[in-house]
Amino acid sequence: MQDRKELFNDLDEDTLKDKYLTFYTDKQLFGILISEVVQIVGIQEITSVPEFPSYAKGVINLRGIIIPIIDVRLRLKKEEMEYNERTCIIVTNINGSHIGFIVDSVNEVTNIYNDNISNPPQMGTDYVNTYITGIAKLNNDIVLLIDLKKILSDNELQIITNLN
Repeated sequence: MQDRKELFNDLDEDTLKDKYLTFYTDKQLFGILISEVVQIVGIQEITSVPEFPSYAKGVINLRGIIIPIIDVRLRLKKEEMEYNERTCIIVTNINGSHIGFIVDSVNEVTNIYNDNISNPPQMGTDYVNTYITGIAKLNNDIVLLIDLKKILSDNELQIITNLN
């Protein structure tokens, strides 16, 4: 299990500016700002919660903290896949709430600089892809950069974090 200190090796915020954690979901490479990551844990037993949306698999108890778990595949309307030894949960802190995101596998922590990032394509006048913030070139790969704070609407966030 990796925690924030291991991921960052005591780096300060300026050093983290262009650092992204890359991960795979449905053979697509995604990236999130490393500063949004609290820790990465292996897949573990998830307790289902009635009335949760289908992409919210339930909750885990991580060292006494109850964390709602979102399956990124299901949230992105991809086919559900059985979890395996490479499946990970990326734990983040969104607006003061810990939320875990299940991904197929974690790739690496890497630098992605602004001059390697393009704006996401427009998909028509009414369509706004709010959570894709950019498309990056990384070696020979394309990385879709996402903002995990926007992958859920405010209403969805309220539903899954209101566990009291």
